[in-house]
Amino acid sequence: MSEYIKIKRGLNIQLAGEARKILSNLSLPETFALKPDNFNGVTLKLLVKEGDEVQAGTALFADKKNEAVKFCSPVSGEIVEIIRGEKRKILEVKILADKKLNFAVFKKADPHDLSREEIIGALLDSGIWPFIRQRPFGIIANPEEIPKSIFISAFDTNPLAPDNDFILKDDMTDFQTGLDALQKLTNGKVHLNINSDLTPATIFANVKKVVINKISGPHPAGNVGVQIHHIDAISKGELVWYLYPQDVLILGRLFNYGRFDASRVIALTGSQVKDPKYYKTIVGCTVKTILADGGLKVGKNRIISGNVLTGRQIPSEGFLDFYDSQITVIPEGDKPEFMGWLMPGFEKLSMSRTFFSWFKPNKKRDVNTNMHGEERPFVITGEYEKVLPMDIYPVQLLKSILIEDIEMMENLGIYEVVEEDFALCEFVCTSKIESQEIIRKGLELIRKELS
Repeated sequence: MSEYIKIKRGLNIQLAGEARKILSNLSLPETFALKPDNFNGVTLKLLVKEGDEVQAGTALFADKKNEAVKFCSPVSGEIVEIIRGEKRKILEVKILADKKLNFAVFKKADPHDLSREEIIGALLDSGIWPFIRQRPFGIIANPEEIPKSIFISAFDTNPLAPDNDFILKDDMTDFQTGLDALQKLTNGKVHLNINSDLTPATIFANVKKVVINKISGPHPAGNVGVQIHHIDAISKGELVWYLYPQDVLILGRLFNYGRFDASRVIALTGSQVKDPKYYKTIVGCTVKTILADGGLKVGKNRIISGNVLTGRQIPSEGFLDFYDSQITVIPEGDKPEFMGWLMPGFEKLSMSRTFFSWFKPNKKRDVNTNMHGEERPFVITGEYEKVLPMDIYPVQLLKSILIEDIEMMENLGIYEVVEEDFALCEFVCTSKIESQEIIRKGLELIRKELS
């Protein structure tokens, strides 16, 4: 049965630099890379060496704990470089792409005609399985387990987030095929959650055999963790799997065309981009050509794979992270401010009424990376609770992680959250606490304890 959820707590961050709804036909970038640190909780075994020729769908590395879980090349070409860090840890596997892609051939099939085991086998062999992740822990799902439900958030409320209605409008067939495959993976329901504040796109309104839930409210209403909490909350020992909408397309293409087609539409956004718009590319692409086409404004810029709340800084010749559909460019905040917080702050973002900017809450603002202070004593202010629409005690949870009290962490809701759920808490924190980093530390501690 469908549900209507109204989220009241949260915060929409209005930033300048939203992508225009224009899809640029840019030629395929020359280089791509897979980065092992994009995958939480995975110890990888390298399967290729420099100079090897690969197809789109050739395995580059596998999970040492479960070698059936493979991570495949998104393009065909040559392995040109394997970058390692301390203790020979693999940081990047770079591929020089062919001008015309060559795909490894997999079996085409209608998911309705396949068993659960056959669908899982196809997803594992093709390298598509890593797109399916699980809560708790925010890690790649274990194919040997059965989730109680599967969640897909059809909308994203993060700052300058891509518009999935625009991105997926012409992919109804592949999207439905992907949903058909997912339905075989759970004994429960497949939940597709749409934004009730907007008219749903045809692709989402006309899907079959899934539960369509309507959700309204400010960010983080689009976060899958918030949606799971309100619709099918997780208790200890339970599993929920989740994907992004474009990941569902990749599943659908496997069964419709018999290939690992990792095509993805991404949004180039941010106040430092001259012409923010959408680009069709492939997972793991270099951002260099996209940045050159969009054009960057003069100044020292911060380039982010993802959004400003949860994304990661990358160099101008870096690569898009595996799960991201957005590149954001904003100014660096490395310049001193005259009189700092004593100034009226007409252009400063603030959740409170500290600055006069609260008179125009919907104005799109050009912000930089300045922290406006350093870490301070971690005290209870009540600010976290205003932006985290979950029935948990966020400050107490973070403190239980800092003292590594596992029983308290479990009682305070560690199984329901991952880093992105605390991104707004980190943004509004007067103590400048790195909440997301602490949450990941707690999740890894619990996982190690349970293994």
